[in-house]
Amino acid sequence: MKSSCLILLFAVALSGVTSLFSKSVAEHPVRLRVDVDRGVLPAGSTERAVVKIGLDCLRLPRRELRPPVNLALVIDRSGSMSGDKIDRAREAALELVRRLAPDDIISIIAYDTQVETLVPARRVGNAHGLETAIRSLEAAGNTALHGGVTRGAAEVRRHIEDGRYVNRVILLSDGLANVGPSSPEELGRLGHSLLKEGISVTTIGLGLGFNEDLMTRLASRSDGNTYFVENSDDLPGIFNRELGDVLNVVARRVVIEIDFPAGVRPVHFVGRDGTIRGQKAELTLNQLYGGQEKFALIEVEVSPEKAGTEREIARATVSYEDALNQRSASITARRSVSFSVNEQAVVGSADHKVQADYAANLLAMAKDEAIQLVDNGRKSDAAALLRQRAQELKELGQVYSNSAVQAAASAA
Repeated sequence: MKSSCLILLFAVALSGVTSLFSKSVAEHPVRLRVDVDRGVLPAGSTERAVVKIGLDCLRLPRRELRPPVNLALVIDRSGSMSGDKIDRAREAALELVRRLAPDDIISIIAYDTQVETLVPARRVGNAHGLETAIRSLEAAGNTALHGGVTRGAAEVRRHIEDGRYVNRVILLSDGLANVGPSSPEELGRLGHSLLKEGISVTTIGLGLGFNEDLMTRLASRSDGNTYFVENSDDLPGIFNRELGDVLNVVARRVVIEIDFPAGVRPVHFVGRDGTIRGQKAELTLNQLYGGQEKFALIEVEVSPEKAGTEREIARATVSYEDALNQRSASITARRSVSFSVNEQAVVGSADHKVQADYAANLLAMAKDEAIQLVDNGRKSDAAALLRQRAQELKELGQVYSNSAVQAAASAA
């Protein structure tokens, strides 16, 4: 078993967890716990491990209790959307509007070479005018994707000061961004800036011609969802799924703070944007959905301990705003591990789910890095990186007999 820096991966997971929290479930829609990939770590050396911070969010009991939404629908109407694609886009948009409540806010933006606000931000009310605007969509021109998202965010901002609303931009595009800022890095920066404002962007890629890296970067950096639809017939279902998430937001303005004791040094977040200052790490999420799982990872280094020692590994506090009553709340949980010279005790204490989460996120990071290497003309370096990560995970899966990790390594 290799020994080196201890990696703690804090995966914010929203399913099936028990928690340490100060109030009853009825008072807290969010529960919190801290898990470790191994409850027992090797003694006498600096070691690797994985720790998972789980958030379990309850589903809203009734639809009428949901918070209202402030939604901008941004639709690509460039020339490549002609024919069946634009027809399906219209149908899906109509279905989305029909599912909104009269007090929800909607704006509709269309873009090709230029960006046009078809419907400025307004309450849904009688949806007749909205349906007329959607039916008017026709395809032509190029793809000003950045401009479309920027205009959608501007419409959302018109009501962003009203704290009742869940703020979201939904982007539908089948093509590359070829007018205005167009690189994944530029769109990622746009997503990150919108996250700071409390606006998430969900991207829906249609067909096989879109830039997957660009669409994923925009959504993930803003804490939104990403969908890829090969057949336009699937669009209505995707819109329904996304709206289901938006209507099931249970917590907003989520801040996760992790405090590490002496001897545990946080190194960096894995797969998410967070900050580290001394012995404290912090991560911000825009919203949490009832029943949905998310992940956030952080690497830390832990100093050696004697056999038989037990110590606290991390303490986490989650602060958030309840989406239903707009009240602030916080919960805290902590976790300890023990140390042993018995290798079987270490292997037997493994949490396979935490290890699998680590494998998935490590590979996602490696693929993002590989894409950048390919874009810079370094294809051999990209292939070598993916092989290295796959080999590391293969060894991890073999040591702990973790079939999920081995499968991830094989798929790399």
